[in-house]
Amino acid sequence: MPFRDIALLVLLCLIWAGNVLVSRVVVTDLGVPPLWYAALRTVVVMVALAPWLKWPGRDWWRVALVTTAVSGGGFALLFVGLQDATASSAAIVQLAGAPMTVLMAMVILKEQVRWRRGIGIVMALGGVLLAVASPSGWENSTGLLFVFAGAFVGALGSVYLKTIELSALRMMAWAGFFSTALLLPLSLLLERGQIEASLAAPLELAGALAFSGLIVSVFAHTVYFRILQKNEAGVVAPITLLTPVFTILMGATLAREPVGLMMLAGAALAVSGVLVIAVRPSKTIFKGLLVRPRL
Repeated sequence: MPFRDIALLVLLCLIWAGNVLVSRVVVTDLGVPPLWYAALRTVVVMVALAPWLKWPGRDWWRVALVTTAVSGGGFALLFVGLQDATASSAAIVQLAGAPMTVLMAMVILKEQVRWRRGIGIVMALGGVLLAVASPSGWENSTGLLFVFAGAFVGALGSVYLKTIELSALRMMAWAGFFSTALLLPLSLLLERGQIEASLAAPLELAGALAFSGLIVSVFAHTVYFRILQKNEAGVVAPITLLTPVFTILMGATLAREPVGLMMLAGAALAVSGVLVIAVRPSKTIFKGLLVRPRL
């Protein structure tokens, strides 16, 4: 892989890690309801990619289900979880998405898994459990349940991603459209105080939406998919494991989050397990979203 692509991937990992911290600030310090924030974020993506909203055809319902799972649905559950969970612990729990993707592919797509990937699955899930069982992780266990649910939804969408024949930009555009159609009504039905919270810190919220919607989704994932087109996914995917590492470092240094030895040990075990999974060959799973199962 060219050095330029490696450097870009490291930059993308920093951007994705920063998004977790920014999102936590929005739903905690700014008090913005998480479903409302997720909905506004998908509106930004949809508007930015409006020229690519060409009707996907008779399989539109499949596009709707899969793109909502790997976009708005996964992010909404993550943002709900971040009301209680720290960014560091959330980053570790999100690593459960990779082994869950493989397990679901075994059941749904009859993916063949040999002993090496089997060991990787056990390591990844064991590391996540170890991190959750740590003192700092256990304090945030309620929020981490929602983070885990978001990882599960994203993993389920990733399993079916190969059934969609759309370009990356069209896929992200429709992800914004269908996610908006789901999340806006859900927020209006289940949450209160959306407008008040938005008007209380309009510049901060606008900055967070621009970062999360334009930089994280549109820019970062456009660059990411272009790198995947030029390089082997089995080489690219492991590098994205820097994302949880950067998230933990940022959480501990910038947000002063408690990160104990038990949580770090769980993170190391989970990252190692996902690395084993990511480098093994697969005929049915799109490895581009194996480590990062959301748009």
